[in-house]
Amino acid sequence: MKKLLTIALLSVSALIASTSIASAQSVSQSYIEKFKDNAIRIMHETGVPASIILGVAMHESGSGKSAIAKNLNNQFGVKGGGGAVYYKGNKKVRTSYKKYDSVLDSFKDFARIMTERKQFSHLADKFTQYDYKGWAKGIQRSGYCSSKKWASQVMGIINRYSLDEYDDDPNPDSTAAKKPELASN
Repeated sequence: MKKLLTIALLSVSALIASTSIASAQSVSQSYIEKFKDNAIRIMHETGVPASIILGVAMHESGSGKSAIAKNLNNQFGVKGGGGAVYYKGNKKVRTSYKKYDSVLDSFKDFARIMTERKQFSHLADKFTQYDYKGWAKGIQRSGYCSSKKWASQVMGIINRYSLDEYDDDPNPDSTAAKKPELASN
């Protein structure tokens, strides 16, 4: 009887774990589909790889599920902007994170930070849009995060979802010619 109960509990646990993994992958796939065109367009404008834009956003925001991503459209944990306020239920939350009008604005600001801030601007000179590994390691070394595992975590997301395929648009004119509708949220 105990053996049967143990097997049943292990089976239920395995089912719950696999359902959670499938749900997380579904959320991530939806996020990618919704925002990949934004990331590709910003890559063509700035040289920051689309895989880096998407991979860092997914890592920092839990694929758009974090509180600051949902309430402030802040996908990267960028601070500043005068102390944003949002409501959690009926409780007012003051935060030092920057508020954006849209996810696209958050993506653009991240690319601006990577290309214009002295701390990171050397990366655009050093790496091409095809070198997401160099970008991830360079961003970490330049002080974007305190975790020593950050670059490998971002590269893991890029590899898991093959985000680097968006760095190599075989026909760059097709993106510009079609001018796909950009997702704002």
